[in-house]
Amino acid sequence: MTSQAPMPTVFVVDDDPALRTALNSLLRSVGMQVFTYGSGAEFLQHPFEDAPACLILDVRLQGESGLDFQVRLSEHKVSMPIIFVSGHGDIAMSVKAMKAGALDFLVKPFRDQDLLDAVSMALQQDSKRRETGKSAANLRARFQTLTPREQEVMAFAVTGLMNKQIAAEMGLSEITVKIHRGHAMKKMQAKTFADLVKMSEALAGN
Repeated sequence: MTSQAPMPTVFVVDDDPALRTALNSLLRSVGMQVFTYGSGAEFLQHPFEDAPACLILDVRLQGESGLDFQVRLSEHKVSMPIIFVSGHGDIAMSVKAMKAGALDFLVKPFRDQDLLDAVSMALQQDSKRRETGKSAANLRARFQTLTPREQEVMAFAVTGLMNKQIAAEMGLSEITVKIHRGHAMKKMQAKTFADLVKMSEALAGN
């Protein structure tokens, strides 16, 4: 029996108990898993699962602004899309939040549907980010299974050099280069040489 993937989660950090209760009811009414907190410190105590998530964050928390807490999240290596909410929103604050990586900025009172749309987009974005991260990690793991020689042959091959030219560069026989190249293709799970080139470009970009 396969284990179920963890449910997408919405976190709410707001020092207004009434708003926390309202958001909790709204989000649960559409089948979402929700956790609410009155402060950033409480939120950071949460054991985060490897599942898509987003954070609804009040701009004006007691003792610490939501914008400052956004910076602190990066320091704690907590990465998820942030939707800011504020009863005192202005353009400058909104721009600062978005520049720091916030996905959206809603001014209270906001429409329920606007919040639900923002949350849906945030969870989709985080899901895509996680899938991309897993693909990159898998690619790096496959590359690490190559021997140093196979990595070197692959590096030369993806620049467009022929086996004969690679052999001359490395001081190897052409047949040896061909074998290393074949091993690299197999270990990287590249069906075509074009796939191998794309994988090399992806590794260089990470």
